[in-house]
Amino acid sequence: MYHFFVHEEQIDAGAAEAAVTGPDVNHIRNVLRMKPGEEILVGNGSGTDYLCRILQIEPDRVTARILSQAPDTELAARIYLLQGIPKGDKMELIIQKAVELGVSQVIPVNTRRTVVKFDAKKEESRVRRWNAIARSAAEQSGRAIVPEVTPVMEWEEALACAAGFDVKIIPYENARGMEATARAVGSVRPGMSVGVLIGPEGGFDEAEADAAREAGFVPVSLGRRILRTETAGLTTLSILMYHLELQA
Repeated sequence: MYHFFVHEEQIDAGAAEAAVTGPDVNHIRNVLRMKPGEEILVGNGSGTDYLCRILQIEPDRVTARILSQAPDTELAARIYLLQGIPKGDKMELIIQKAVELGVSQVIPVNTRRTVVKFDAKKEESRVRRWNAIARSAAEQSGRAIVPEVTPVMEWEEALACAAGFDVKIIPYENARGMEATARAVGSVRPGMSVGVLIGPEGGFDEAEADAAREAGFVPVSLGRRILRTETAGLTTLSILMYHLELQA
């Protein structure tokens, strides 16, 4: 079912009516070619979606009747992906798939081995694009929220940001065995906040790994193979998603 995010004031739960405006109107009319009577999901991106039936399609507005509140699709814990910035367009793939897997927020991080550097203007444009990708992925995957992609954080800032997380995990190529992984994942409970720290290509240097451990991140293994940066975070998120869905 097609899913659209709107501003909070466009949903009137009391009147059982929702309105879609902006570029989504053209998408509904001319791309999807939807008609009155068809059903869509409408939400404000902050946690609640509604099952709606289209009443009227106008050039600049789609009006829909709210039928019911949609089932909750969010994970029971908040997961924060602190991602060392990779080269090329890998960050876009990471954001898209992380949102599909249930991440609450993506935090791009500059590390010593980060190759990509943005000036202020280019960074602002890139972060806007990353958030647009997150929004699109949230709509496609039926998320009730639109996860935020924050501005790029420096290493020390990212560790400070993670200080309040309940569980902190750092997949690290020098970690051995899966026992620590099982303990860390098994400790996650509904309502907790979980930080997942991933290095860029080349991983973390030894000083960064030591600093992460001192900040409370638990080094874990993802198996006997070395995973690329775009694979390691998504693998960790998949494991956490499975664990949390079992508790739902």
